[in-house]
Amino acid sequence: MANDIKDIAHAVDAASVMRLFASPPRMLALGEPTHGVDAPLLLRNALFRQLVEREGYRTITIESDCVVGLLVDDYVTTGTGTLDEVMERGFGHGLGMSTANRELVRWMRAFNDDRPASDRVRFAGFDGPLEMAYAASPREALTSLHRVLADHVDTGLLPCTAGTLDRLLGADERWTDPAAMLDPSASFGRSAEAGQLRLFADDLGALLDAWTPHLIAVTSRDAFDRALLYARAASGLLLYHFWMADTSPNRLSRLTGLRDQMMAGNLFALAERAPVLVHAHNSHLQRDMSSMRMGGRRLEWWSAGAVVSARLGEEYGFLATAFGTMRHQGVDVPPPDTLEGTLYALPEEPCLVNASELTAVLGSTGSTGFARRTSPYFGYAPLDPAHLARIDGVVFMKDVPEDVPEDTQEDVPEDVPES
Repeated sequence: MANDIKDIAHAVDAASVMRLFASPPRMLALGEPTHGVDAPLLLRNALFRQLVEREGYRTITIESDCVVGLLVDDYVTTGTGTLDEVMERGFGHGLGMSTANRELVRWMRAFNDDRPASDRVRFAGFDGPLEMAYAASPREALTSLHRVLADHVDTGLLPCTAGTLDRLLGADERWTDPAAMLDPSASFGRSAEAGQLRLFADDLGALLDAWTPHLIAVTSRDAFDRALLYARAASGLLLYHFWMADTSPNRLSRLTGLRDQMMAGNLFALAERAPVLVHAHNSHLQRDMSSMRMGGRRLEWWSAGAVVSARLGEEYGFLATAFGTMRHQGVDVPPPDTLEGTLYALPEEPCLVNASELTAVLGSTGSTGFARRTSPYFGYAPLDPAHLARIDGVVFMKDVPEDVPEDTQEDVPEDVPES
């Protein structure tokens, strides 16, 4: 079978990617099967450079905090701050420690030097202000939204003062207690103060929408879009905290779904900058339902990619990445009857394979399908061959080295996405 598949394997470049689609997608999603290694990020960087230079792409968004990501965008577009500062403060999940991410930011800043604003590349995080161990305080998003409105709208229309928000928010520690991730009673999300803040967030968001023409006229479209991001983040965080305090058996399923709901909202906003390259874990970008085991339970939810794809249709493209080996994590050569094992027999790497052509080649051999691979490492999620029909292309990386020190990797719980 390797000889047949060799005929449909191509280099991972902009031209090969564009040939997968009848017309260029507004949103091109590139997934990865694990976090904490730079190899797929370096491949992403190279592809993004080609998409910028040859296909007119001007935005990349990654699985990182959407609010602090604004610091990175300010740096790459205007030079505000320093590279060290934005790498330290502009990323969530420890992603600022990645050499590949640093390389990306450095290249984007250099590309934008002396370019007009309309031709600059942009950076965005599309994850909520969430970490594995806790959810952030809504303070920054909520007070930033209030400040925009107070500066440009009759203050008599605002539902509260900045001082009232500050009093209700209180100390950030009441929101970020790591114990609340597993213990609902430790959450502040259903307190009287949190309930009042949810009402104020809704009212501020409604006021922002109502005054759209004025706010764009007196500021700019970029400034207005930033205010919309604050509104989404504030409401999303307060809702997330509310459900952190839930005691029902479906608590964790709802939380995983809410995270991807926040992601989807940010992706829909970014789609207006099309075309956009999106980079995140496969499980956040796939069209199929996502699942994981956590706390002894199987959780299922629709990913951000599934939600966006359902509405954008053919304007959403998805490339799923799979690895052959990660020997430093005990992931050895895949069995030959698996999808990864079949691709591992190819001499070239990395490579891009049209998923529908891969299915057709498999069918021509009379095979009933690929066996599903299992991973001894909880942090690596093998590609589910049942998803091939809803994947546009498979990016395969044969042997992935340990090129990031262990102490710079994001902490990952011993609960891994199954698909």
